[in-house]
Amino acid sequence: MDARTVIAALRRGEAPSAEGLRWFAAGLADGSVSAAQAGAFAMGVCLRGLSEENRVALTLAMRDSGHVMQWDLDGPVVDKHSTGGVGDCVSLVLAPALAACGLYVPMISGRGLGHTGGTLDKLDAIPGYAVDPDETRFREVVRAAGCAIVSASAGIAPADRRLYAVRDVTATVESLDLITSSILAKKLAAGLDALVLDVKVGSGAFMKTDADARALAGALVSTANAAGCPTTAFVTDMNQPIAPALGNALEVDAAMRVLAGREQGPLHALTLALGAPLLERAGIDAPEDRLRAVLASGEAAERMGRMVYGLGGPINFVEDWGRYRPEATVIREIPAPSAGHVAAIDGEALGLAVVRLGGGRTVETDRIDPAVGLSDVVRLGTWVEAGQPLARVHAAREDEAEAAIRVVQAAITLGAPVEAGPLIRERIG
Repeated sequence: MDARTVIAALRRGEAPSAEGLRWFAAGLADGSVSAAQAGAFAMGVCLRGLSEENRVALTLAMRDSGHVMQWDLDGPVVDKHSTGGVGDCVSLVLAPALAACGLYVPMISGRGLGHTGGTLDKLDAIPGYAVDPDETRFREVVRAAGCAIVSASAGIAPADRRLYAVRDVTATVESLDLITSSILAKKLAAGLDALVLDVKVGSGAFMKTDADARALAGALVSTANAAGCPTTAFVTDMNQPIAPALGNALEVDAAMRVLAGREQGPLHALTLALGAPLLERAGIDAPEDRLRAVLASGEAAERMGRMVYGLGGPINFVEDWGRYRPEATVIREIPAPSAGHVAAIDGEALGLAVVRLGGGRTVETDRIDPAVGLSDVVRLGTWVEAGQPLARVHAAREDEAEAAIRVVQAAITLGAPVEAGPLIRERIG
């Protein structure tokens, strides 16, 4: 077996063998497959596609290219993955809520990508929180707190790490087969009993159409189930931010408000919807009621506190999280240029505005300012008078605030009244 055999089969439109895909993934991990061969493979998959059987084989091969975790716990091991949006801090609420219900959540998360925020970047806004603990500490926190949100170690799906870097520079990121295997290889390496997926669609998502989102959700569910991990996906609306805040510390604040029982809204509702299938599979009756109860009682917040302290954060973070939130130098309201209903929100433009403020990266080496972003963002359908705030900008400098104000005013369309679509568009699996 060699790389040319696999690549040639793809070029001819033939299905590579499962053995060939296993060999290729191992070669990506140990370096015996060159960068040129990895690029040719990615382009072959992008142009020719894979059968479902081959997609499952590639996913399992990339999972098995590194360390696959096993657990000995007194409850099911579960996780959630989102395809990325704006104001999406659901993981910070859902993981401790599931833990409070008796499930265990070893959540391997990522950094921001493009206009979307990353869960690890949000957690970096908490002083002392270590997103990259060694495996011993990771396991200890999962056992003690019921959840731990961390980065993938170098030993988790190394074939995917290598292939993803190649895809980024060969215009093959958009391949449905490669997206599916990349997401699932890392998740399945965490040794899960069940998984829930949040596939976002709309102006603030990577998937802009229902058809594209449905296709990705279907591929993820069928592949994960065939790989032995019971999985449910939801196609959810991203035509406006989930939380009314964009930016790392601001989104932590929004999540803590829900965990503390101070606010509900879409962030609360999406947490209930995504958590319910995982509790159903664990045999818990009335799962949304159970999740609602642990959020209202403070049990979920207490699990968040255990996780934060276990990973190096303040021991009293939950009791006094506002004390630890960094504050931007410049905070200004963004006035509506005219009166009208909020008819449309360009979520991608809002996300990129936060990136330009310093809340995300334009190159890999950029340092993130956790304090910057947008807060109090209006919702679709809201009536605003001229001069009333559309949002608040949190910036490091006046000129950056001014630039963000112009972007936000252009990104929020005022006009005739509209009715926002349902938050949950479809459940698959």
